[in-house]
Amino acid sequence: MDGLHEVRIVGLVPAQNGITVFLGNEEKTFSIHVDHGVGTNIAILLKGEKRERPLTHDLIGLVFSSFGITVERIVINDLRNDTYYARLTLKARNEVHNKITEIDARPSDCLAIALQAGKPIYVADRVWNQVSDISSMLERIKEKMEEEGEGKEPGEDEP
Repeated sequence: MDGLHEVRIVGLVPAQNGITVFLGNEEKTFSIHVDHGVGTNIAILLKGEKRERPLTHDLIGLVFSSFGITVERIVINDLRNDTYYARLTLKARNEVHNKITEIDARPSDCLAIALQAGKPIYVADRVWNQVSDISSMLERIKEKMEEEGEGKEPGEDEP
């Protein structure tokens, strides 16, 4: 498998048809677009807030927990025709078996699941080498928000 680069969510910015999620580390920042519902859930998870009733990603976490399944990691593993792909690695351990499985999933769902489970987010080399570094764009967005008096980092307000 390709080498992996660990990233974290470094910003969320409302976009015309959803939310732009900025992912990065000390080397590079890039973005993916997610729908409004998942973007809102990611913002809530980043703030450590809980909803009164479980959202879809909360439900997934409850199902995993009920069946003894843990999230090991997520990997954004491909980028084709401006569409990102990801793999969710799960581990099931009980008295009968110890099984690790990978599931194809939308990166947006994987991000929410990784945040909820406190697990790492990785990007495969093949994707890392395709994406452009937009760290300076994120800095300009942050500066503009400060100038407009918002004074908050992207993602601090619920999108």
